[in-house]
Amino acid sequence: MPLTRDEDIRTLLEETRTIAMIGASDRPDRASNGVMKFLQGYGYRVIPINPSITGEHIHGEFVFRELDQVENVDMVDIFRNSDAAGEAVDQAIAHGAKSVWMQLGVINEAAAARAEAAGLKVVMDRCPKIEIARLGIAAVA
Repeated sequence: MPLTRDEDIRTLLEETRTIAMIGASDRPDRASNGVMKFLQGYGYRVIPINPSITGEHIHGEFVFRELDQVENVDMVDIFRNSDAAGEAVDQAIAHGAKSVWMQLGVINEAAAARAEAAGLKVVMDRCPKIEIARLGIAAVA
């Protein structure tokens, strides 16, 4: 069952340091772009993953084609539609990430169950930017 209790979400966000963002966009009008910048401002390292713009940079970070090109990721933040989230979750499991975070409107119960069965913490249909502000979480060091 995905995390829903405030204290569980708070702990996850406080323990996370490196986030791979699948579906990151270089377009300033896209939600993923603003969330990435916000998370970086809070002290997280956010690594963008987007095969359409591989080799570019978003907010100073090199954009990778796929998750398996990156090492030591705590959380995989998924900015894909609900159907495509399943593949992203499977990549997070294979990668050895500690958690997956499916953004607002991204709901994939089967993928969440696979992640939990593999030992990952799961947050679904929420935004870390909103949760950090709502919970009053301090910037990570």
